[in-house]
Amino acid sequence: MNIAIVASAESNRRDRILSVARELGREHHVTVYSRRDSIEGKPKTRVAPGVTLEQIDVGPAQELTADGVVPYLNDVGEHLMRRWNQDRPDVIHAHSWTGGLVAVAGANGLGVPVTQTFHTVDASHKELELALGRRANAVIAGSGDEESALIRLGVPRNHIAVVPYGVDTERFQRRGAVATKGTRKRLLHVGPLTVDRGADTIVRALPGLGDVELVIAGGPEPEDLDSDQDARRLRALAEQLEVADQVTLLGQVKRSTVPKLMRSADAVVSVPREAVTGIVALEAMACGVPVIASAVGAHLDSVIDGVTGLLVPPDRPARTARLARELLWDPTLRTALGYAGADRARSRYSWERVSQELVRVYEAACA
Repeated sequence: MNIAIVASAESNRRDRILSVARELGREHHVTVYSRRDSIEGKPKTRVAPGVTLEQIDVGPAQELTADGVVPYLNDVGEHLMRRWNQDRPDVIHAHSWTGGLVAVAGANGLGVPVTQTFHTVDASHKELELALGRRANAVIAGSGDEESALIRLGVPRNHIAVVPYGVDTERFQRRGAVATKGTRKRLLHVGPLTVDRGADTIVRALPGLGDVELVIAGGPEPEDLDSDQDARRLRALAEQLEVADQVTLLGQVKRSTVPKLMRSADAVVSVPREAVTGIVALEAMACGVPVIASAVGAHLDSVIDGVTGLLVPPDRPARTARLARELLWDPTLRTALGYAGADRARSRYSWERVSQELVRVYEAACA
């Protein structure tokens, strides 16, 4: 099968798109199309066997928001139309509404089925997303929660297929290097430091946990922590609650560092108000580390409460503290959740499993 993937404007999503493409490329020919947002790299690069990345020179060679890409969408669509008239794909998979617009334009008159992933329903572009959802041969949701949001938007239920966001189970696994830690039990938060991502909730939970350390990985580069507004707010909150000596802010860490950091934790706490991909919880599960996750979004699919992790409503520090106490001082529970989480991550969320499910959606769209 000749698969064309139109990447979204956001570079963090593009990394995950390429990971899935590499798995698809084991049995299919895959081309990932992306607007060039950096002066680095060639126009066409073979990133893996069967997988080519084509960067389209339209607009400034820098990262832009989805709305910032809008003035260049017509040019991208025209480029794809010329390209696909020369090399007609069997199926197109567009990511985000920006990818959907250029995919529809590029496929005009070719009779090629278009599948669409939005990642999240954007309140400011609902009418556009609804039109794209109805136009697509299939809309691929990453979770049951996203499927429900698409149905509420007005996308026909029979147009929607749920294929979960995956995790790299080769990189994130139980065995491997472990980051250095002391004698304290360790909680870990990975992700941005903004209030909506839950780090504040975990800091507020600390006073009820005794001598436990909280390591926070994410936010600005380490050298910018002192001037970062969110980092300063978290430090002030820790001082106010008299737990400053228990909180360590690492700042942004290298992606290669995350697995060993997770394996050093007694529990990973991921309690954002929204969880579109739930990737942090999935990565912790794949590492065999028990997770406390907010009962929202993709977490409702990946984390089976009391079996592969523990669920808690967001913005509930007292309840988060209670669950953390139960977990940190019950090694049997930690072991059971860790093993069950790792098994679920490997069996349900590996790139291999995700790519197989995508192919089934593509084949149905072609039929």
